[in-house]
Amino acid sequence: MQSYHETAPEMTSEKTDLLKELEENVTAVQDRLGYSQDLVVKIIPNSDRFTIALLYMDGLVDTQVVNQSIVHSLLARNRSTWMAEAAARTSPLLYLQDEVLTVGEIGFFTNMDHLFDRLMSGDVILLMEGYAEGLNIGAAGWEDRNVSEPTSQAVVRGPMEGFTENIRTNTALIRRKIKDPQLWLHMRAVGTVTKTNVAVMYINHIADEGIVQEVFRRLDKINIDGILESGYIEEFIQDKFWTPFPTVYNSERPDTIAGGLLEGRVAILVDGTPFVLLVPAFFVQFFQSSEDYYQRSDVSSLMRLIRYLAFLIAMLAPSLYIAVTTFHQEMLPTNLLINLAAQREGVPFPAFIEALLMEITFEILREAGVRMPKTVGQAVSIVGTLVIGQSAVEAGVVSAVMVIIVAITAISSFVLPANNISISVRMIRFVLMGLAASFGLVGIMIGLFALMFHLNSLRSFGVPYMSTFAPFSFSNHKDSLFRVPWTRMLTRPMETGKRNKVRQSESSKSKI
Repeated sequence: MQSYHETAPEMTSEKTDLLKELEENVTAVQDRLGYSQDLVVKIIPNSDRFTIALLYMDGLVDTQVVNQSIVHSLLARNRSTWMAEAAARTSPLLYLQDEVLTVGEIGFFTNMDHLFDRLMSGDVILLMEGYAEGLNIGAAGWEDRNVSEPTSQAVVRGPMEGFTENIRTNTALIRRKIKDPQLWLHMRAVGTVTKTNVAVMYINHIADEGIVQEVFRRLDKINIDGILESGYIEEFIQDKFWTPFPTVYNSERPDTIAGGLLEGRVAILVDGTPFVLLVPAFFVQFFQSSEDYYQRSDVSSLMRLIRYLAFLIAMLAPSLYIAVTTFHQEMLPTNLLINLAAQREGVPFPAFIEALLMEITFEILREAGVRMPKTVGQAVSIVGTLVIGQSAVEAGVVSAVMVIIVAITAISSFVLPANNISISVRMIRFVLMGLAASFGLVGIMIGLFALMFHLNSLRSFGVPYMSTFAPFSFSNHKDSLFRVPWTRMLTRPMETGKRNKVRQSESSKSKI
């Protein structure tokens, strides 16, 4: 075997179609790639007519597959025998595909655009002297992160496997849980430069056809040079931009995505990220954890009620404190009011400024804890929570009650299983604090009414965001605030399971 020299000849113009001259095709590929040194070109000379070139990107292919399944197949057979057989065929490339090569995934192409698309996807390109077409041979094999426990959605009971950055690994994890042939997958290449693989998965006889077509329509409208994470896709396909609430659900747990597919939702997987999107999304969905369906129904219902309570505390606790201490002192018991007044006697700031300083300080500490190395992250947390908090109280900058309220608020925000709804609460909290400082409890009520009106105006792929609450559906409340036993959940959610409403038959109920 021999290789073309890396020395670059005079730059040639970009060609769209392949030529019959092998050397010109190889030169055109090298020219377009700027003679990048990770492009590997192997020449297998058999005769003047059957000289073959193999092209692939170093690091994107499995070299063992290249050497054993491709190069070995071309060199192991008697050259004179297979060359004679190939000459008798109309297409020697077709003969190589059927009789010589031992790799399963092989395709034909005739233009440079397809060549580069497959070359950058980890395929090996086979070109032959005298033919204006080539073969793309599947041999992708780069380093991947192993399947490990999810980091952002941990559970006590349930599967301990999470998605990885490889889209094929992720689709396989879903297919391991749903073995129905009606689980369909369609791929899209999004991004004019990155050409990122985006997969759409849904169960054909369950998912609403209108929602599926709407997903494809929104994906096809995306025209951007690069997609690096599923967050790009989320912003392009969401129904409304100006809202603090997420209208697209994301998860790195295969069981959560599989559960959504079984309810009639559509999953969107993006190559290069472990976070998979799920649409349509409902408000109640962000308070549900996959562990809810593995525990007993009474335990799961209690946990959900605690999450809703934590949501209200995280959103309202600072604003209620500001409103009561500023405008409505008569609502407090006398002893408590005297204690609060004594604590605030040396504080130089009003309650709103005091709460604002503490909340901003905690947000800074939270962000620092996320970004800093793990070895020093715990030290920062200890310094921030103990030293700064204690020192602030002793210096008279803030009151001890405010430190307690901010701490309870912060802990409550971590109870929510979905991180994006936690971020929404943090944003709304500052708005309610401003309304409470301006108008007291009246301002808080105005903010809550505006919030309810806004939530009821949201839609996710045409489906009301507050489904089960507005429009009200009694049958759907079996899996919203509470979770009834599995023997009672006979039907799927009305909004996503219209094509196939029945989840289980009446006969599956256990009779004791």
